[in-house]
Amino acid sequence: MAEQNTRLGIWLMVATTLVFALQDGISRHLSATYNVYMVVMIRYWFFAAFVMTVAARQAGGLRAAAATTQPILQSFRGVLLVAEIWVMVTAFVLLGLTESHAVFAAYPLLIAALSGPVLGEKVGWRRWAAIGVGFVGVVIILQPSGGVFSPYAAVPLLAALMFALYGLLTRYVARKDSAATSFFWTGVSGAITATLAGMWVWEPMSAPDWGWMVLLCFTGALGHFTLIKCYEVAEASAVQPFAYLQLVFAATLGMLVFGETLRPNVALGAAIVVAAGLFTLWRARQKG
Repeated sequence: MAEQNTRLGIWLMVATTLVFALQDGISRHLSATYNVYMVVMIRYWFFAAFVMTVAARQAGGLRAAAATTQPILQSFRGVLLVAEIWVMVTAFVLLGLTESHAVFAAYPLLIAALSGPVLGEKVGWRRWAAIGVGFVGVVIILQPSGGVFSPYAAVPLLAALMFALYGLLTRYVARKDSAATSFFWTGVSGAITATLAGMWVWEPMSAPDWGWMVLLCFTGALGHFTLIKCYEVAEASAVQPFAYLQLVFAATLGMLVFGETLRPNVALGAAIVVAAGLFTLWRARQKG
């Protein structure tokens, strides 16, 4: 067991959110020009290679990492995550980083709301109240009079729902499988799924964009590496609130690089969503 170092864990989570925000920006750039399925496929090839490299270095190697009594559920998790990435990257292209992440920030609230029916956990009235307040924030973000509301607004909300279900299933399979096993199946089943969809839509890519693609693959591996290290040195409950910084970093990137604007209703709604999410994390920690 690694020595607990909460301060280091917090800094690693901050670094992780920054890296993932950069990854989102590169995905937005590439997917505006090339097919989303192709971009995600290449990204997953590199991710699967990274996952297998990590697994091979663990005790028991690849055989131990792949060992599970719930292969269908583990495979479904991998497929679900790929589908969520397809949907979210599409949202980046349609809505931009700022508004997509503002809506996507609701996923911890969805996890809290669904933890009862999916995991059998008890959700008290305080957390239900926070969930309700959070979804008021989502409505404020999507308010029709603000000009944001369109059918596209449902895209990041769908991604948030998919990611929440992925998170819940990850907690469910953790009752029998190690984190290393779940990580292995996420990468391998995800790469197979991404390839089955992406191989039909291959497009030639320019040399500069291949450079961006290499950087996308690198940031993906780096982000997962720093996240693994983060959870090795600190408790998840202590560092999880800092995951919301990805919204801040992505919005900043969207405004500085892609010329997006931060509408007042989006800023207010996102603040409400984040505050509600932080409260649910705090309540979960108190209950724990």
